[in-house]
Amino acid sequence: MAARERGTIKAKANFNVSEDVAALRKAMEGIGTTEKTLIDILTHRSSSQKQAISKAYEETTNRILVNDLKGDTQGNFENLLVALARPPAVNDAKWLIKAMKGTGTDNSILIEILASRTNKQIKELSAAYAEETKKTLIQNLKTEVSGDFGKAILLLAEGARDESTNVNADKAREDAKALYHAGEKKLGTDESKFIEILCKRSIPHLRQTILEYKNISGKTLQKSIEKEMSGNLEELLVDIVKCVMSTPAYFAEKVYKSMKGAGTDETTLTRVMVSRGEIDMLDIRAEFKKLYQNSLFKEISSDVSGNYGDCLNVICGGED
Repeated sequence: MAARERGTIKAKANFNVSEDVAALRKAMEGIGTTEKTLIDILTHRSSSQKQAISKAYEETTNRILVNDLKGDTQGNFENLLVALARPPAVNDAKWLIKAMKGTGTDNSILIEILASRTNKQIKELSAAYAEETKKTLIQNLKTEVSGDFGKAILLLAEGARDESTNVNADKAREDAKALYHAGEKKLGTDESKFIEILCKRSIPHLRQTILEYKNISGKTLQKSIEKEMSGNLEELLVDIVKCVMSTPAYFAEKVYKSMKGAGTDETTLTRVMVSRGEIDMLDIRAEFKKLYQNSLFKEISSDVSGNYGDCLNVICGGED
């Protein structure tokens, strides 16, 4: 199935851009804001439709839609609406900029975005990043990351993963053997071999390699990485393995962790729900139910409330 068909945010049939612009203006003008209208429009239009709305909004009002949303809403709800109104590549670029801002780097955001995006998405976010910062993503990453982790992140940021869909079982077995000899079978670990294979090979090839690895070593590749590596490199390579096996399951786990325990990590929750809403939210919901015996809709309802919670539940798209 095409990825877009697995999303909950879809294009609106009989889309009328001027009607939407008028409705948004009305919802934000005067005293008070009609939040329901903002939620309804921004969660029931495809990304390209929302870009058409933004363009027409600016032409009609001489104002920028995202700025008006910021001025009219606040907190997590504001962040959620703004992200829904922006193009996906701009969101990814903004999240990466924020992750690298100030002292220290939020490596977990770099890992999540670069481990889970396709070459096309990485090329698009790189272009958006350059437009926002006047520097290339690679240039900025070089000043933020180093060592083996840096090498792996830079490889992913090139967006040059092999995209062939043909799987050669012999080559996958060779790679599985190479990984086994670079880790479990060796005193010390040859990290560069793990980086080269996991950051460059195609997703179908890696799936087969992971199966072959289990046959050869008797344990999962993830377990071996966790034993052999540590820190950011371990987190990155484990996340690549998880995304190779099932991107929806990877994001179901992310969403679960953002709501687990005391307090909610709204930043992660917003990022995942918005970035996957148009792609594979239906699959994330199914994986969530399978992994945690509870529906994502119920989990969101019990964890967040108000307009923010209402909007997330619309993106979630229903009870399972």
